Order: sequence, then C-alpha cells, then structure tokens
Amino acid sequence: MTRNNAILIVGPSWIGDMVMAQSLFKMIKQQQPDVEIDVLAPKWTLGTIARMPEVRDGIELDVKHGEIGLGKRYRVGKALREKKYKQVYVLPKTVKSALAPLFAKIPLRTGILGESRYGLINDIKPFDKKILNQTVKKYASLCQSIDEEIQTPYPELVADKANAQRLLTELNIKVDRLTVGFMPGAEYGPAKQWPLEHFATLANLIKDAGGQTFIFGSPKDKADGDKIAEACDAVVNLCGKTTIEDAIDLIAMTNIVVTNDSGLMHVSAALGLPLVCIYGSSSPLYTPPLSDKAKVEWLKLECAPCHQRQCPLGHLDCLYKITPAKVFEHIMNAQQAS
Repeated sequence: MTRNNAILIVGPSWIGDMVMAQSLFKMIKQQQPDVEIDVLAPKWTLGTIARMPEVRDGIELDVKHGEIGLGKRYRVGKALREKKYKQVYVLPKTVKSALAPLFAKIPLRTGILGESRYGLINDIKPFDKKILNQTVKKYASLCQSIDEEIQTPYPELVADKANAQRLLTELNIKVDRLTVGFMPGAEYGPAKQWPLEHFATLANLIKDAGGQTFIFGSPKDKADGDKIAEACDAVVNLCGKTTIEDAIDLIAMTNIVVTNDSGLMHVSAALGLPLVCIYGSSSPLYTPPLSDKAKVEWLKLECAPCHQRQCPLGHLDCLYKITPAKVFEHIMNAQQAS
C-alpha cells in the first residue's frame, strides 16, 4: 500500500548517532503528526529503531562500513519507488548515502550539502559549525531553521518489558538487588575505553555494597567482559548474547549505567536511566549524553580532546586518572536519590 504522507530517513551507520537521530524524528512528528516515518539504515542499527515509537518501518541497507555498494543502493532505491515517499532526509553527509533516494525518485531530498552533493540533495540546508556544534543539533537543523535557537527534544527509547522478563528467565539472571550496567566497549578505539582494571575494581566495590553488574556489548567486547568477570564473581557478561533490541530491554532493567562514550551510552540515556559517562579522547561538548540524569567524568587535560583512536602520548591519563572510587561515589549518590 502506498502512502503519500510517508517520508524516508537515511539514517546514520552508528548506534549512538541513530539514537540521537530520534530527536529529529520527534520534531518531524510534532510538525506533521500524520506523517509516516520509515528509516533506511544498516542492519546493526535497526534494532534501535524497533524501540522508537515515531518510526513505522526500518528498512535494511545491506552495506558495510565504508562500502560504496552502488549496485545494492540502486536495487534498494528501485524497490522503494512503489512507496512514493514525498520527502527524504539524508542524515550522513556522504555522496553514497544520497544515492538510494535518487534511485527511489523521491522528489524532495533534504540534507546538508556534505561532499558536494549538488543534484543528489535538492533541498540543501546550511551548515554553520559554530551553531551546529553538536551532532543532535546538526540533525535537528534539517527540519528547523538555524536562524532560530536550536531546540532538540531528548531521544526516548521504549523498552519491551515483557521481552526483558523473558530474557531474564532464559538467561537465569535476576534484578532483585542493586544492578549496575557496564558498557566497557567503544567501537572507535582504545582511547575512548576506561581501563578494564578500573571496571573490575568498580565491580568489586558494587559487590561489597550488595550489588551486581551486567556487562553489555557486542561479540567484540566479550573478551573484555570476561576479564572483568574473572576479577569479580558478581558479574554477568552479556556481551554477544543479545540482539540490540534485547540489550535495550535488559539495560532498562538496571538501576544505573557506567559507560564509555559509545553507542550504548546514548541508548542508556534515551532509556531515562541514571548513568556515569566516561570521556577520554572525545568531548562531551560535541556528543553529550542527552539526559538530565547523566554524570560526566571528563578531566579536560591539556591533551584532550584529541579525538584519536589510540593515545598519541601513550599514557591514557585522560582515562586512567578517573578513579573507580569517584565513579562508585556517583553510583551511591544515584541510589540514595532514587
């Protein structure tokens, strides 16, 4: 069935960015309550879309990070023609991200110019890096003039409580005491990862306080999760055992989260949980957790933010000098406030 009030979003290829993009989805729905929103994105981000009530459908774009995939983009675009979208918002700034909408013959193609995408983007939005100094503001500017003060509603993921209960039973775990979620991974690189020994020390402090820890992440994070679990017997390593939808539902069952600057940080913020966000090589000024319940640990060293994957100075002081005791203090304060 075709719907002329439907629009397409070409979403980002990172989980955290996709969560931040929900702010744009919410703004579009506020402006056009009857519009139907579909999102085109790689498979690994579609799980987040499943927990966004503003989105009708998630459509898989089967390409890898960095892949041009011209043939794949043509086939997807051609298949989308029958949906007769009235408009598309292209969030990434690359040429390749604008190809499927062109092939889909969507008449109004909105986005920031990016990589000289004249013709591919025919509704070009201005980009002023002084005003659009955060990722979420950049997305919001696609449906709001940057002459106005950029107002962005927080993302709000809606967890499936029934699925969470099913998973707790299936995995034989309980949340009958203080339960802290750890996100020790960071896809970008080690310069964004709090040391595993700090996570392990913190897990033992939580254990001594009568609590337990669940570790969340992708299969790539399993070995790191195992190292933390080896150092503390009150740890459940869930890395690689859940889909992104399942992870969202289980994270929602925790009391508080401790996380690097990662996609799951933005997931946790969007679930409305208290969280402690640890920043090293990146900056909370550009990609902050979009939540009033977040505590940010960022040392603001002279060498930071360097935005490097590996520490160029070799010491990782920006992360090592954030102590487990300090993070534990945030956890206890959040518990007392709840």
